[in-house]
Amino acid sequence: MKKIAVCLAAAAAAMTTAMPVAAAPVNAQQARIEQRIEAGARSHRLSFQEAARLRVEARDIARLEARYRMGGLTRVERRTLDLRLARLDARLTAELHDREFAYGYGRR
Repeated sequence: MKKIAVCLAAAAAAMTTAMPVAAAPVNAQQARIEQRIEAGARSHRLSFQEAARLRVEARDIARLEARYRMGGLTRVERRTLDLRLARLDARLTAELHDREFAYGYGRR
């Protein structure tokens, strides 16, 4: 019984020191988008300019999130981040499928 209580206390302590629950989905979304940008650049499905623009936008969203988190993330701020991430994701998908490749237009 004592072991269970110690394990539960340790788990509770670990959970309180971990990132806030609201931060996890935003960070996961950002990481997934950044991975897709890098994969698109490596596979030449994104040109250098397209990848650079998408990286700048991702970095802007990360800065905005950091600024919001300084005072605590409100619902409106969370919604703003979600919308900006969704727009970036849609733009990334469009760029990946526009058939403009890094080493020539429309050729593989």
